Amino acid sequence: LAGCASDPAPSEQMRLTEQAIAQAKAVGVTGDEVPEMKLAETKYNRAKGNMADESFRNARMRSEQAELDARLAEAKVLTQKSEEQLNVLNTRIVRLRKQLGDAQ
Repeated sequence: LAGCASDPAPSEQMRLTEQAIAQAKAVGVTGDEVPEMKLAETKYNRAKGNMADESFRNARMRSEQAELDARLAEAKVLTQKSEEQLNVLNTRIVRLRKQLGDAQ
């Protein structure tokens, strides 16, 4: 019991995690497409349960894990979008080179 009392409520961490999840959703991350996002949401919900039970150490750990999962999910989606844009640009470059070659 004394160990639990020394752990303060991780309110700031919970806020950071909620923010990371919202940011990931804002760039188009969904739990259906990116498993890390589903993990983030599950861990965050468990952290909220830990907060309600005043199990602050577990809440902090789960919340930190959830934040990292959300950030990883966001990074994966942003990387995928960047790769798609790069492929489109490369296709346009090839097309332009062909047009320039045909014009000469």
